[in-house]
Amino acid sequence: MDTRECTCGSASVREAAATWFSRMQSQSMSAGEKAEFDAWRAQHALHEAEYQWLVSLWSAADLVPKARLQALCEAPVISVRRRSVLGFGLAASVLAVAVGAGVWMHVQSTTGYRADFATALDERRAVTLPDGSSIELNSRSRVRVNFDRQQRNVELEQGEAMFTVAHDSEWPFVVQAGLGRVTVTGTRFDVRHDVEQARVAVESGNVRVQGADAQSVVNLTAGLGTVVNAKGQVAAAQPVNIDALLAWRKGQLVFDNASLAEVAAEVSRYRAKPLVVNTPALAQLRLSSVFKTDDTDALLAALPRILPVAIKKRADGSQEIISAK
Repeated sequence: MDTRECTCGSASVREAAATWFSRMQSQSMSAGEKAEFDAWRAQHALHEAEYQWLVSLWSAADLVPKARLQALCEAPVISVRRRSVLGFGLAASVLAVAVGAGVWMHVQSTTGYRADFATALDERRAVTLPDGSSIELNSRSRVRVNFDRQQRNVELEQGEAMFTVAHDSEWPFVVQAGLGRVTVTGTRFDVRHDVEQARVAVESGNVRVQGADAQSVVNLTAGLGTVVNAKGQVAAAQPVNIDALLAWRKGQLVFDNASLAEVAAEVSRYRAKPLVVNTPALAQLRLSSVFKTDDTDALLAALPRILPVAIKKRADGSQEIISAK
């Protein structure tokens, strides 16, 4: 999968997909145009996902009564013959109508939707899913999406992601992060999956967080968060600084009385080599400050002026926080 950042917005990608779709339906593309189309699809995973979504929606249009399509389009006549020659306007109309009619439920019941999305070091990425939900991925993050008839499944394999879930009380949205399982029907929340734990924080709405067994469950509302440890145990709900936790979406690292161990772990997400703390005593030092995610060198330069520490470069290129004494 190509994980390079898509430089265009999801709306423009969807428009491009509709244009290519209509040209493919016309069956009049030259060999050169076909090669250009193949290159566009291969350029980014989102291109292929949007095109395949439109193909599925067009297939599903046969399942919707013609009168319903006409009413949704607010037009007196619309042809829904799949093999007819399409213009861009009709392709876009079918896309809008299918969404408005709830056609996706028909699509996912027969074909489903599967996709993988990932980010590299110092990369952030936003993707729009076929149900209208969106995922914002932080640096070094990877998700696997699998929608089926029963529920919308997403596995956060590593890293951090902000989820904005389109409401559907009959079609739950489930995020798996390690041994933690987050279930919602419509809300905005952040999930971070590290090696030893998964952290969940809710910006709006409410979510249900379950651990390794059915008895380990916590319900979260806006402004609350929890952690699922390596054993699958869910901690009690606690108030969280949601603005600080979501600062990565603005390219910021916000530390509010954070331990130096927490600082090192967070900074390591944005560096090619990890930042480590020399001793447990140093790891307990506290820091409150704001830095940029794309300039962690500035943070390392500032630390000795804020705390009684020094920065040592290791032979492998990583950095170590040591005592200044």
